[in-house]
Amino acid sequence: MMPFRKPAGLPTAELSREELALRMRRQFLTSSASGLGGLGLLSVLAQEQSVAGELESTAVNPLAPKIPPLAPRAKACIFIFLAGAPSHVDLYDPKPILQEKDGQQLPKSLTEKVRFAFIKKESAILMGSRRQFSKHGQCGMELSDLLPHIGSCADDISLVRSMHTDAFNHHPAQLMMTTGVPRFGRPSLGSWLNYGLGSESENLPGYVVLTAGRGSSGGVSNWTSGFLPSTYEGVLFRSQGEPILNLNAPAGITRKMQQAGLETINKLNKKRFRQLGDAEINSRISSYELAFRMQASAPELVDLSAESKQTLDQYGVTRPEPKKNSFRGGGANVYRQFGTNCLLARRLVERGVRCVTVMHASWDHHSNLDEEITYNATMLDQPAAALVKDLKQRGMLDDTLVICAGEFGRTPLGENRGGNKQNTGRDHHPYGFSLWMAGGGIRGGQVVGKTDDIGWAPVEDPVHINDLHATILQLFGFDHHRLVYPFKGLSVRLTDQGGKVVNKLLA
Repeated sequence: MMPFRKPAGLPTAELSREELALRMRRQFLTSSASGLGGLGLLSVLAQEQSVAGELESTAVNPLAPKIPPLAPRAKACIFIFLAGAPSHVDLYDPKPILQEKDGQQLPKSLTEKVRFAFIKKESAILMGSRRQFSKHGQCGMELSDLLPHIGSCADDISLVRSMHTDAFNHHPAQLMMTTGVPRFGRPSLGSWLNYGLGSESENLPGYVVLTAGRGSSGGVSNWTSGFLPSTYEGVLFRSQGEPILNLNAPAGITRKMQQAGLETINKLNKKRFRQLGDAEINSRISSYELAFRMQASAPELVDLSAESKQTLDQYGVTRPEPKKNSFRGGGANVYRQFGTNCLLARRLVERGVRCVTVMHASWDHHSNLDEEITYNATMLDQPAAALVKDLKQRGMLDDTLVICAGEFGRTPLGENRGGNKQNTGRDHHPYGFSLWMAGGGIRGGQVVGKTDDIGWAPVEDPVHINDLHATILQLFGFDHHRLVYPFKGLSVRLTDQGGKVVNKLLA
């Protein structure tokens, strides 16, 4: 006899005891090959009819807005992901002692148990930053000369200088930042937020991804829904042309014809849902209906003609691309594309989208650091600051959380791949790095945490990736221990590996 199981993909919290019992009976009876199963199914259908109707009416839209259990401070999240990992000691964390020790070797006791991606320990030397740091805002936050625009937002920003993570290669570290563990198959932060809260947008996905540059190591695994229903997965948008490939109807297919086809498909899907209770069927129904509505709303989203010239200039959409742009994160149209993506992020949350990831790659500066980080930081600085200021001016910053981060930092040691003595870049560094946040209940105008004299590791208020996730969920109205999903007999959560709320970050 088959064991009773809760139907896959349906959180226990969403079903009453009676509803769950009926689902379990149906699963057993429909999967049984005996005549008893067929007779039992006929007798139970009448009992299920009213419950199935209720379930169908509420479950067809898995992105319907939900009220979180705690008082939320944020309702939307914009995550600027700098894939490849920017150097914290060149952008966010000034280290005068590192400058003094430039060219010196570290004691072997500090490096003998440390893993590097490429550095050869026996010849590695410290490399100071060539950047100048200055204070910004009333809070006096010190930032690199490459970030003057972000510096002008210092009093709205909380800069965390004591981040650390578990992975030292890009793909697992990106998964760690986006899904909480350095492994495949787990839902991303944006997917968890959509699962817990739904979306306030009826005509756009609840989770949208915008990319610039050459693409990240992690790719789609950074915005996957994992074992959550696919409704919660990030949807990749293009910043120009057709927002999503094949979204528009083929030539000769009218809106009325599409609607008739959609209604027929939905009837079949709903019938199948009543038979199986599989949440993926609801995801399919929801996706078809959303795609139909998006044919009108998505083109309007990417049409920036209604935005003022002042706004376009503010975001750097009209900036000329630097003449030299053949860098890791460069390209013929990257500056315009990234500025446009930051503006689209604001337009998306204005329209009720729950989570937007603005992805740029790559910041993986193993060589030619000064020239390449100058290109990337200049690309980032103006649009990111414009986003914070624009949200604030529109009264949206209070409940929109902006995060700007890479997957780890860069070594205070120079890159010496192959024993090369010419150190022009930095290796991967998970032991200490920086990120900044603004809005959405974050206390601005402060620096949280501190690294040692060379920027190697936290010596004050260390913040692990899972602590960051716990804090983000708290801002959205969730105890991170309680936002769970049943998977393979476990109640899985974003912070399975641990994590605690960083109260210093909260306003």
